[in-house]
Amino acid sequence: MNPTPTLMQMLAALIAAPSVSSVSPDFDTGNQAVIGLLAQWLSGLGFAVEVLPLPGRPGKANLIATLGKGPGGLVLAGHTDTVPCDPHLWRFDPFKLTEEEGRLYGLGTCDMKGFFPLVIEALRGFEAGRRIDPATLTAPIIVVATADEESSMAGALELVRLGRPKGRYAVIGEPTGLKPVRMHKGILMESVRLTGRSGHSSDPSLGLSALEGMSQVLADLIAWRGQLQAQHRNPGFHVPVPTLNLGRIHGGDNPNRICGHCELHIDIRPLPGMELEELRQTLDARVAQAVAGSGLQIEVTPLFPGTPAMETPATSALVQAAERLTGHSAGAVAFGTEGPYFTALGMETLILGPGNIDQAHQPDEWLGLEQINPTIALIRQLVTRFCGAR
Repeated sequence: MNPTPTLMQMLAALIAAPSVSSVSPDFDTGNQAVIGLLAQWLSGLGFAVEVLPLPGRPGKANLIATLGKGPGGLVLAGHTDTVPCDPHLWRFDPFKLTEEEGRLYGLGTCDMKGFFPLVIEALRGFEAGRRIDPATLTAPIIVVATADEESSMAGALELVRLGRPKGRYAVIGEPTGLKPVRMHKGILMESVRLTGRSGHSSDPSLGLSALEGMSQVLADLIAWRGQLQAQHRNPGFHVPVPTLNLGRIHGGDNPNRICGHCELHIDIRPLPGMELEELRQTLDARVAQAVAGSGLQIEVTPLFPGTPAMETPATSALVQAAERLTGHSAGAVAFGTEGPYFTALGMETLILGPGNIDQAHQPDEWLGLEQINPTIALIRQLVTRFCGAR
């Protein structure tokens, strides 16, 4: 059996394997090269490894690797994909690991390929260089790697469809600066399209303006935003209210033509407790009411399935253990994660990993070397606490 590469060799290999996920086919690549590397390394540590291709998505797969048997267990999870990048804006090759002045540069070092080598390093050198004996575990250790978190959440959705894994606790290693996060907002992105009838601008009776109809929709959405913010508030968040952003609008083609089509894209960030489908139903009803009687045709469609908000109770054993081990109270963030899907599988879920979200999705993405040893130590402590490893 070939020995597992060193920590830096593993990270370099993952960075060198492009795994961009994008809603644009021009940028999208598969993640199977990354999954293959993780499968090889985890198999070498004695894990039972399953590679689960995503139906209808060639080149995309999830991985579930299990050490030990029995119910419950601790899931250590992350996504294998990255966002696209602009290499000409980088000082370094985004697909080559570069160390400089205490930082590791490369696409995915922070968000979040870097988490997997740290997990493997923690598990293989658990005590005096010995691997964990699965016979000593009181609950299994489960490593999960997913596809397409940065675009469609297809990997996480497939796990929910399969009803796997069946862990008791889940830690998702997104970049939080090793501060535990137990809450985040959801994400809803919708398209509102109105279709009227074009005509010569000199005579309004010749057409039906979709742009004028959209102005009524815009006014109503702004009023709705105010109502949502008056009804929902959570002081645990930096922005303690739900947000509704009017992000993109396009309509018409010339000043002297009545606008026949107009489309608006919006982004809603709901707080925990606000349901996506309820928001969609309200949006549909409000748009219809805003242009009722106008004769305009309406299409309201999701731009992607949406990500629910997440909240794990402060009383969770995982939350309390992470607070003790890190010295930080569990907080809230505005960005979305795969956390709600692990919660839907019945797990107490926490977002906790190395790096800072400010470095994610940026040119010259980096992970600080000072985060490596604390992350490894923290993973070992969590595995000891929840799986009985020693």
